[in-house]
Amino acid sequence: MIRPSRKVWRILLLTGLSLVCGHADAQQDQRGQSSYMKIEITEPFASIMARMTAAKPGIEQAHMAVLNERYDLSDRPAQGVTMDRGKPVQEGVRVKLPAGVTWESLAAMRPDQIREQNLYPKGFYPLPHPNHVDGGFVFPHFLIDAIKQQDGRDLKRFDIDFDLPDHFLAEFPPAIYLTPRPDLGDVSQGKLVSLTNYYELFNGLLTPRQLEGLRLLLTPFPQQQFNATEDRRSELPSFGSACFDCHSNGHQNGATHLAPDARPQQYRHRIKTVSLRGVDIQRLFGSQRALKTIEDFTEFEQRTAYFDGDIVIATKKGVNPLERGSQVDFMADFQEMLDFPPAPKLDLLGKLDPAKATQAEMRGQEIFFGKGQCASCHEPPFYTDNLMHNLQTERFFKPVMINNMMAVGDGPIKTFPLRGTKDNPPYLHDERLLTLEDTVEFFNLILGTKLAPQEKQDLVAFLRTL
Repeated sequence: MIRPSRKVWRILLLTGLSLVCGHADAQQDQRGQSSYMKIEITEPFASIMARMTAAKPGIEQAHMAVLNERYDLSDRPAQGVTMDRGKPVQEGVRVKLPAGVTWESLAAMRPDQIREQNLYPKGFYPLPHPNHVDGGFVFPHFLIDAIKQQDGRDLKRFDIDFDLPDHFLAEFPPAIYLTPRPDLGDVSQGKLVSLTNYYELFNGLLTPRQLEGLRLLLTPFPQQQFNATEDRRSELPSFGSACFDCHSNGHQNGATHLAPDARPQQYRHRIKTVSLRGVDIQRLFGSQRALKTIEDFTEFEQRTAYFDGDIVIATKKGVNPLERGSQVDFMADFQEMLDFPPAPKLDLLGKLDPAKATQAEMRGQEIFFGKGQCASCHEPPFYTDNLMHNLQTERFFKPVMINNMMAVGDGPIKTFPLRGTKDNPPYLHDERLLTLEDTVEFFNLILGTKLAPQEKQDLVAFLRTL
């Protein structure tokens, strides 16, 4: 038996230590230095604001470069197709393909081939926050303007603006339908409900308990970017933000944030504001966190999501612990009244009435329940199975840093209800899919259904009826 010399042992030992250290360094990059945010801020607010304001043009330029590389952002409304209150619906696939690739040729490839050849469309990768390093609530300009005019609060950040063009967002202000009173139709009267008008709009329609719940949903409380501390992101000390600042009229306005449930910062997912329409029929809440009741969701948002999941910084900035029995329950009572918009072509079971539907819509329904495999998760009448599913998108691409966000797999995602889906853009949990056509192409690739071009068009026609 030949024994290794001392020199060989030293080499083996040093190699082993090097591998261990390299693995530890890589692990540290994935772990981050701390789970906690910095509590004591020594830089004066004026200096913070000046520094971030100066950096804003460069941050926005870099982010817009990402969006323009991914998408066709032009305003191309579909002919004769509008949302519930008349806003045009955008049409067409907006995700750009790699050079020399078609959707048909891409769908014919295996996931590992797409991954190895780096052919996964850029617009199918996770979408970064407009400023992923800092994150936080970012509101579209029309919501900022409306709240400032009605309530006198300013939700504008000095460090960043919202990123997606208005024409890809839900109409504003959205309609409000109440499950116990379908006879009333839209009860919003075309107005954005806020603290200054909710009483006149809903007194006499709601019970005192529901009315108090709505008031709380409209009441601003301190939040990570909007508060009175020196590291806020509003020019003036702020009362905070309200639940319905994001969930306008119980729906959504496109406002975005970062999920609070991961560290380090680059591994956090951008999240879309989910619509609260139809929460009475849902059993899971939040796009990825799988909260079990609407009460859990309501309480979680203010205690945790408002402060990026950091309970220590929440105390400093003024967390508002809601009382479960009288406040959270009242808020849930109102949320559970929010209904989907009418779908006049659907029957009692959520399927198309052949007497009202077009041939394209009927063909699309057949694809939805057949070749497209959509109904495997999206079951009628509300088109959800109330479960979480992992699409395993990481099969198609290698982990990559995109503008300070590490793009990896998405993990389990809630099955969103598809009722009212044409009124609920953009799509997927992080707003990466701008149109229903983008969404169909995405799932055609992910599920491997190999739909023909006409089948995709018919499927979109069906989705618009829901």
